[in-house]
Amino acid sequence: MHQFISSLPKTELHVHIEGTLEPQMMFDLGARNGYDLPFEDIDGVAEAYKFANLQSFLDIYYQGAAVLQTTEDFYDLMTAYLRKAGSDGVRHAEIFFDPQTHTDRGVGFEVFMEGFRAAIDDAADLSVGLILCFLRHLSGEDAIKTLALAERHLDGVVAVGLDSSELGNPPELFVDAYDLAREFGLRAVAHAGEEGPPEYVTGALDALGAERIDHGVRSLEDPRLVERLSRERVPLTVCPMSNVALKVVDKLEDHPLPAMLDAGLLVSVHSDDPAYFGGYLGDNYEGLHKALGFDAATLAALARNSIESSFIDQGDKGSLLVKLDEVLAGYQSQLP
Repeated sequence: MHQFISSLPKTELHVHIEGTLEPQMMFDLGARNGYDLPFEDIDGVAEAYKFANLQSFLDIYYQGAAVLQTTEDFYDLMTAYLRKAGSDGVRHAEIFFDPQTHTDRGVGFEVFMEGFRAAIDDAADLSVGLILCFLRHLSGEDAIKTLALAERHLDGVVAVGLDSSELGNPPELFVDAYDLAREFGLRAVAHAGEEGPPEYVTGALDALGAERIDHGVRSLEDPRLVERLSRERVPLTVCPMSNVALKVVDKLEDHPLPAMLDAGLLVSVHSDDPAYFGGYLGDNYEGLHKALGFDAATLAALARNSIESSFIDQGDKGSLLVKLDEVLAGYQSQLP
């Protein structure tokens, strides 16, 4: 099954590049840049990674990101993720980045975008699109200012997104920023329905024009919303191991993913912040196999959904889907 999962072509549509900062790299970059981390050692980091909720994770997340200071740092970060993703069978990734996390501490767009692009150019095994995310605990006005700063640096950026603290920060606060993004030719996605209520999913769709919902697990609380998501084939990028780590569900066996599939939702699986939540994309697939009994056909269906939910063109989608069918048929032919 491990070999099948790693050979299954997939797209990763919900991963924060800053959330791929592994503890060892955090310490290495801190040492390289003369930055003192608030942890004694890697064991101290591991202890800090026991989260109570989304906010307790974000507090650590922003502390760790402070080690990222030079173009080389951002190159190394992106390169490490792309190598891991490629080994997990990712053939296309649409990767979130949080510019305000960096610009607010004096690291400019030219620094991190140059590092990201150089790493992407050097990656041979997969294609990449970048998604510029607004931090929702900051204001809509700040989001607009950030997008204005980004205007000269949008090469390779395919969409805008919305992340960070969800509760108390509804999508409607960011309408003007999303309108400006559309003027710049960018597509729209948004985090909604993770800790926030189903109404935030509706708001992301109606107020922001989101084409894809990141998380969306609380949509099940609203039958009318579920019917709409199914009817309109709105992609939901679900992150099972993240949901366990942040106490959205108690354990993987309790995850609502089977109910979401049964409801006919266009659900795919992703890693979110894998360095913090204990697993990359392949780990999430293997976890679903072990905890929920997902067989090869179900895992292939999730991979198919990820391809169909991506922003790549129809020709590239078709090529990946053909390869997916070949991998599934080859696996099934080996079964007794």
